[in-house]
Amino acid sequence: MTTPQLVRGYEVVIGLENHVQLSTQSKIFSGSATAFGAEPNTQASPVDLALPGTLPVLNRAAVERAIRFGLAVGAKVAPLSIFARKNYFYPDLPKGYQISQFEIPVVQGGLVEFFVGETKKTVRLTRAHLEEDAGKSLHEDFHGQSGIDLNRAGTPLLEIVSEPDMRSAQEAVEYAKTLHALVMWLGICDGNMQEGSFRCDVNVSVRKPGAPYGTRREIKNLNSFRFLVDAVNYEVNWQIDEIEDGRSIQQATVLYNPDKGETRAMRSKEDSADYRYFPDPDLPPLVIAPEWVERVKGEMPELPRAMAERFVSQDGLPAYDATMMTQSLAFARFYEAARDACRQPKLVANWLMGEVSKRLNTEGRDIADAPVAPTTLAALIGRIQDGTISNNAAKQVFDALWSGDASGVDAIIEAKGLKQMNDTGALEAIVAEVIAANPKSVEEYKAGKDKAFNALVGQVMKASKGKANPAQASELLKAKLN
Repeated sequence: MTTPQLVRGYEVVIGLENHVQLSTQSKIFSGSATAFGAEPNTQASPVDLALPGTLPVLNRAAVERAIRFGLAVGAKVAPLSIFARKNYFYPDLPKGYQISQFEIPVVQGGLVEFFVGETKKTVRLTRAHLEEDAGKSLHEDFHGQSGIDLNRAGTPLLEIVSEPDMRSAQEAVEYAKTLHALVMWLGICDGNMQEGSFRCDVNVSVRKPGAPYGTRREIKNLNSFRFLVDAVNYEVNWQIDEIEDGRSIQQATVLYNPDKGETRAMRSKEDSADYRYFPDPDLPPLVIAPEWVERVKGEMPELPRAMAERFVSQDGLPAYDATMMTQSLAFARFYEAARDACRQPKLVANWLMGEVSKRLNTEGRDIADAPVAPTTLAALIGRIQDGTISNNAAKQVFDALWSGDASGVDAIIEAKGLKQMNDTGALEAIVAEVIAANPKSVEEYKAGKDKAFNALVGQVMKASKGKANPAQASELLKAKLN
């Protein structure tokens, strides 16, 4: 059993509820469009508004996406599940209730695995249930008043609820990133956090190690991973301060203000009894036959976990590298294409985790938008392998490629004069000159000081203007010195 990570002597306990907007063309109970950015209230039908005489009809495509997710996380797909009315009153909830699932959700249990650094973590899922979204309250540009846009009302959501298995903000964000990548991989969500397609509610509490769970506060509607980390860290320290000052934590729903970097209470947190759940009388139970589940299973792509295991067994990648190569379907396809072109899986993985990821992260790009193609990266790795260029020279070539130089790897090497010196005679002459010019380092090397040898290699590289092959230079030096 691992020792819990502590903050100021307290254990942090975190669970997430993620609202995933399903990638259907129409809403969950009506034929209204779900396209983002339409004029306010132009995509809200009588069914979405629950006008008298209207009846909801369940969207089959939404159910199939829920099944796909359940299969991907190894959950039970319930053969029968129930839709319920969740009753509460808010201006952007036109019905006065939300159609959701309560006692019998469509997806039950499951696991999500991810890495924090190189440490593997597993989070248990409680459930994932189908529900409709509410509308949106608008508080800007209304001269002190608020507006209501009901275009989102009825948009299909899959709410994914985890167990409180996370113990730090870093674990929470890595879990959220893994879930985000998975729903995009499965094609059930576009993952656009700015448009509200993937939203995080984070339940946070603190306790002394071994004590019962503390009182949780729920941070609502976090729409960026950076905000998630900042909000959790602030909330944890706020709760510890309250406890240390002798005050008790009150269960509440809170919002995070990124401008101030702090959370603030929005309302006291309701319990399930406050919503007066009861089965929706207009919707029959959802029955999912085994044949339906099998058909969906047969249409699913290879899952990230299975693909990572294949990269370990077939390509010889470490488990961490394989997981990084499957962080998204586009990333995996890039890796496979580069690997197939140069037959160097580990080197391809190293470049993707190193130089490529560094630039993608700095520029906020996705791998699909990388200016260096997989085959070009493979060609660059090939020139390192055949001794044409050194690793340092390869980074210069990569910089040129990333900046838009389309002349090709070999042309850049020629233009920049980056070819390694492969003339043994010329290199032997340089080695002899370096040995003659550095008698002190030679004596120190013969006395057993490894640093002296490294210094001599450095002098050879300097004398050759960086064009000597370091491995070849080392071999010639040892031969001459010994």
